[in-house]
This record gives sequence, structure tokens and C-alpha cells, in this order.
Amino acid sequence: MSSPVHDRFLSLGLVIPPAPPPAGVYKPCLQVGGLLHVSGHGPVLPDGTLMVGRVGRDLDADAGKLVARQVGLTILATLLGHLGDLGRIRRVTRVLGMVNATDDFLRHPHVINGCSELFVEIWGPDAGVGVRSAVGMGSLPGNIPVEIEASFELA
Repeated sequence: MSSPVHDRFLSLGLVIPPAPPPAGVYKPCLQVGGLLHVSGHGPVLPDGTLMVGRVGRDLDADAGKLVARQVGLTILATLLGHLGDLGRIRRVTRVLGMVNATDDFLRHPHVINGCSELFVEIWGPDAGVGVRSAVGMGSLPGNIPVEIEASFELA
């Protein structure tokens, strides 16, 4: 039986990409007590390829925000693979968003809002918002524009 949160997720009609396998020596997610920590994820498309480019050079802030939303969808793929039902998550506790940006790009929080707003759509304006950092990076693996890691409290 699915939960109201999972039913809301299904009603959104989102296209979830395949969950990415680890690209090194780490676990995609790890449960410790009542928390589930998700490793850094990039923007995987439904066909399994990665979005690439640098924000401020190849992508503007709004395009970067769409990339961050795609990263959020990729995180959902990992969560669904591990939990089966997004209703098993009580709340988002932490999001760390890293933006592959030019030195003069200053709108990192705007970009990471793409993921944060997706989480609000699923878990609501209270449970879908946790603490957050949005920072710029000189590069990210494979020239992906955004990498995000997150933690969730389990129900």
C-alpha cells in the first residue's frame, strides 16, 4: 500500500531517470539510525546520460536551476530504489548543492532552488525544506553543472 506522499509524487507525473551506480568507492545512500544520507548525485537524464556544462559560461542561472531539478529527480531514483515508497521519508534534513560555475557567477542559491522546489512539491513546505548550503566549485566530475547530496529523516 502506498502512502499519501508517494501518491502525491505519482500524481506529479515526473520522469525519473535510472538510479546511477557508484562511480567510485562509496554507497549511493546509507542509513544510519533514523537518517538516510544520499551521496552526491549529478544530473542523469532518462536515457542514462549526464547533463554537462558550466553555469555562467554554457548555462545561465535559469538553465542551471533546471539542471538542479534534474539532480533532484536523480536523487529520487536512488531513494525509490532503496525505500520503494517516498512516504518512508518524514522530512528533508539537509541539502548541499555544488554548482560548477565561473568565477563571476553569484546566483548559486537560485540554481539549487531547482532541487529544493522539487522536494517541496513532494514533501510539502515544511517537511520538504531542511538546512541547505549552495556553493560554487571550480569544476565537478565529468563537467556536470550541479552535484547535490542530501539527508532525510525516515518515518
